[in-house]
Amino acid sequence: MDFSSKLLENAVNEVSRLPGIGKRTALRLVLHLLKQPIENTGYLAEALQQLRNEVKSCQKCHNISDTVLCDICNNPNRNPEIVCVVEDIRDVMAIENTAQYKGLYHVLGGKISPIEGIGPQDLEIESLVEKVKRGEIKELIFALSSTMEGDTTNFYIYKQIEELEVVTSTIARGISVGDELEYADEVTLGRSILNRIPFEQSLKS
Repeated sequence: MDFSSKLLENAVNEVSRLPGIGKRTALRLVLHLLKQPIENTGYLAEALQQLRNEVKSCQKCHNISDTVLCDICNNPNRNPEIVCVVEDIRDVMAIENTAQYKGLYHVLGGKISPIEGIGPQDLEIESLVEKVKRGEIKELIFALSSTMEGDTTNFYIYKQIEELEVVTSTIARGISVGDELEYADEVTLGRSILNRIPFEQSLKS
């Protein structure tokens, strides 16, 4: 791709580093920004800079937050004894959009994937196990995507807490095998949360 401007080329190269953004899409986005009033670009740059500098990780659930504890963990109307284990913030947002779940979350920050070099020590698994050991949790809902990596992560966590007094369940397989949670429609995902099944039962299926 030939550019008439080095500045344009540099901007396109940086935007194309984003996941799912190729050079042509990056060029279209950059050209769109050039057509906007200059203050709009400033607002975007400022929002991204502020996000990068000020965003926090919730000390309790590891969700992305503006404060030490996120709004969900701070909400007195949520049930702290039920915790839904998810991969990242996109899954929290997907489940919240169903308006069917009233417990808390635990964001792992990924899934166990030996191929990508991601092991249990790279995820927020130890802090989850500690919560269970302290007796803070009565039910743990596994809501990772139904992929090999998701199932491996579920099973690993299950083995860590198997002897502890906590109910383990998993979302019903209304979500197709291999699907990522964030792409499920709200009705299907909501029903999967409400109709969750004991985790042990999922191991037999």
